[in-house]
Amino acid sequence: MTHRISLKELNMLVRDTISLAMPDDYWVEAELSEIREVRGHCYMELIQKDPHTNTPVARASANCWASTWMLVRSCFERATGQRLSPGMKVLMQVHARFHENYGFSWIVTDIDPTYTLGDMARKRREIVRVLKEEGVFDLNKELVLSPFAQRIAVVSSASAAGYGDFCHQLQTNEYGYVFYPVLFSAVMQGEGIEQSIIAALDAVNASADNFDCVVIIRGGGATSDLSGFDTLALAENVANFPLPVITGIGHERDESVLDMVAHTSVKTPTAAAALLIDNLRRTETTVDNAMERMVRVAVTRLKEEKMRLDRISDNVPVLFSLVKARRNAFLDVLRERLRAGYMRRMDTSRTRCDFMEQRLRSCAVQLMKDNTARLDALSRRVEAADPVNILRRGYSITLVNGRAVRSAACLKEGDEVETRLEQGAFTAVVRNVEGNEG
Repeated sequence: MTHRISLKELNMLVRDTISLAMPDDYWVEAELSEIREVRGHCYMELIQKDPHTNTPVARASANCWASTWMLVRSCFERATGQRLSPGMKVLMQVHARFHENYGFSWIVTDIDPTYTLGDMARKRREIVRVLKEEGVFDLNKELVLSPFAQRIAVVSSASAAGYGDFCHQLQTNEYGYVFYPVLFSAVMQGEGIEQSIIAALDAVNASADNFDCVVIIRGGGATSDLSGFDTLALAENVANFPLPVITGIGHERDESVLDMVAHTSVKTPTAAAALLIDNLRRTETTVDNAMERMVRVAVTRLKEEKMRLDRISDNVPVLFSLVKARRNAFLDVLRERLRAGYMRRMDTSRTRCDFMEQRLRSCAVQLMKDNTARLDALSRRVEAADPVNILRRGYSITLVNGRAVRSAACLKEGDEVETRLEQGAFTAVVRNVEGNEG
């Protein structure tokens, strides 16, 4: 008969076996697929992917107890400026543990931040490589920041201290310049940074004609929330943006990819405000210098012209005589030209009038001939249609009630009719009507 043991006994056997077979700590390379804190403890899901297909080939759970996690997290964030988050590659020291009630897990005792820093740097290098291959890495830098940039599209969180510092710096500048910042609210820490900023940039782009530049600022948040600014999609949006983009997102260590592709990168929101104020100050200085140069040039030119007038005034009588002589000569030539031109016009007009007179006379004669012929033809037609001429040919006209009778059907017995001949007329009474259907 097979020996039977309880589940607890079996799990305790596994626990003891693992403790004996794997007593050491191991440094493990893995990617974080999930991480969460519960009552000070950290629970992680680790994953390893095939480098070619990106398909998971191994999974495991890892736990870091509160006493250890507090130290490990603090050390990691100070060294990397980032929080441990899903998608990060980590090198962690672990040992195996099997609990008869909770199962197997790796217990984390340390995490090497230099490994993650190297992976983050590799990812940044890869994003930069892709942007350069696409030819967009320097596109935003090639835009010209308007020397009168005052209409500012601000991408930030409305509650961020950095946004308040930025607006205060612009409003209280020592030169009294007026700026018009408009906030496009976005998430600037935690999850969703990339999608939120891209959505804000899309909103700015929809009304890009209303702004001179875009300022992306962040302040007052933890330095460990900056990984969202190192993404390809966000970098592509900023690199291709039609307005100059200024970043002030608080990196104290390495610049992010977002900083690299932006038109101008500064460390803090107040530095971004100072940059815009200095831009207007340079413009004002340039305008003032140009005005001073214009005044100097105008004064010099006035002096030179005054000297010329002084020299001319000494020769006014001679110049007046010369001008008068030239004017008289010009008037004589002009009169002669006008007289000659007038005579030519008169000759031409006279010739044209003679020609037109001949044409009119010829046309009038021909018109008279044509009209005479037409009148003769009409006279003959009228004469032929004259009733008197018809009667002369032996015809007669019969009238009833003053109207010509064209058909016997118009008559009835007893009607009195009048018959007109070439010579005279007579009346008669109708006695018999043939063809009268009535």
